[in-house]
Amino acid sequence: MKLSVLALTAVLSVCSVSGFGGLGAPPALHRRGDVSLNAKTVSFREQSRKKLVEGINAVADAVRVTLGPKGRNVVLERNYGAPEIVNDGVTIAREISLADPEQNVGARLVQEVASKSDNKAGDGTTTSTIMTKEIVNQGMRAVTSGVSPVGLNIGIRKTARIISDEIRDIAKPVKSVDDLRAIATIASGSVDMGRIIASAFEKVGETGSTVVEESQTLIDEVEFTEGLTIDRGYISPYMVKDDERQIAELVNPKVLVTDAKIDNVNEIVPLLEQLVKSKDPIILIAEDITGDALSALVVNKMRGVLDVVAIKAPGFGVRRKEYLQDIAIATGATYVAEEVGVTLDSVTLDMLGTAERIVVAKESTTIVTDGKQADAIRARIAQIRKQAETAETDFDKDKAVERVASLGGGIARIKVGAATETELKDKKLRYEDALNSVKSAQELGIVPGGGACLACLQLSLEQKIFDAMETDDQKQGAIIMLKSIVAPCMQVAENAGIEGAVVCSKIQQGYEENGVSRK
Repeated sequence: MKLSVLALTAVLSVCSVSGFGGLGAPPALHRRGDVSLNAKTVSFREQSRKKLVEGINAVADAVRVTLGPKGRNVVLERNYGAPEIVNDGVTIAREISLADPEQNVGARLVQEVASKSDNKAGDGTTTSTIMTKEIVNQGMRAVTSGVSPVGLNIGIRKTARIISDEIRDIAKPVKSVDDLRAIATIASGSVDMGRIIASAFEKVGETGSTVVEESQTLIDEVEFTEGLTIDRGYISPYMVKDDERQIAELVNPKVLVTDAKIDNVNEIVPLLEQLVKSKDPIILIAEDITGDALSALVVNKMRGVLDVVAIKAPGFGVRRKEYLQDIAIATGATYVAEEVGVTLDSVTLDMLGTAERIVVAKESTTIVTDGKQADAIRARIAQIRKQAETAETDFDKDKAVERVASLGGGIARIKVGAATETELKDKKLRYEDALNSVKSAQELGIVPGGGACLACLQLSLEQKIFDAMETDDQKQGAIIMLKSIVAPCMQVAENAGIEGAVVCSKIQQGYEENGVSRK
């Protein structure tokens, strides 16, 4: 069983920052709707701490049962449509809202921890939630006994940094398809899903992209198409269409590619009027979009007048222009720039590019091309390779190689089939979790999973961590963090019906080196 280093270090980072953060004595403020829209109740000390802990524990207890290969599923009730079956920590956490407003403050703190872990690594949300519960509960007991919350917080952060550094040092790179398959299988909980994801990554390589789509059949399959990925996401979160996945997905959209900075809506009004009539979705790729231009796009998006997403162009200076020209060629768009004699107010629909599908996330955009520009893309790749051969600096050569990889990497489309909508949503979430795990593993490597890595580090780093603490209060923070990092291992075992303390003890003694067996 293997775990990605990016996910594990992200967990330690968000837990050390958000898991305690000085909750020792501050008041908890919450709205009381029965008094006034702006009225709040302020509670202090023991009452405040008790309610916060109850809210944190409520969310953590709902999430922790999903951890590991033997973890359970959770059913989410919907006001409309069928219930949803999930085992994704952050999805479950986001659904929880407690009736008691003070407890709900604690619940929202844990939701923030899970969301940060999800944003940083796309994985580890359940682990971070479990560790947060342990840190907060132990921290509250320490504060009640007279330990300074400031010293505790410093000790927790120092310990997290030492553990994170050690994890990076012992990580092993992903070397084979078997490694990818193992990671994907564990993350998804399915051998078949692991096989499909591994085949997708093997085909497109590290330079390609993999997206998850719905299929019209009952089986899961992989299709490979041409396309490219941009390391830029949507400018405004109001352009998100899927709140749960935090993405905007456009089917058969038009594509505008320009090096202009759009801040005056009048520059694009003629084009927007044409798009409203044609009812085509549109993605705008520009140097930047600000001011009343951005406001107009957001308002029209929210009102349903126009399906639009705006992103900033990747790169800077000359590099930006090169990337924009690559995108224009890949989509068949006319490159809109004053230097080539084309201005924004003169753009017509036939000058826009096309794509089969575009998926825009917070920090990346995946363009699935429709195949019409295959010859143009190959010619562009050949041109860039010649530029790489004649590049005067290593930097220029590296950037040219990056552009070739972006244009030629291809896209694997995992089409998910299911008999019901509930099953389909569950499978899509599991595929996306597994994809994030594999990407994280490719970036920083892997360590033994099942909580085994953290359990072993508890013993091996104990003295080093204690030596780094400057005060007794900091040492108490270190003790809390060291105790909390074995919680995931114990939870994995308990979810499998095994005594957690016994399993962790055996792992620490060296009887199991690769985590808890799936069986």
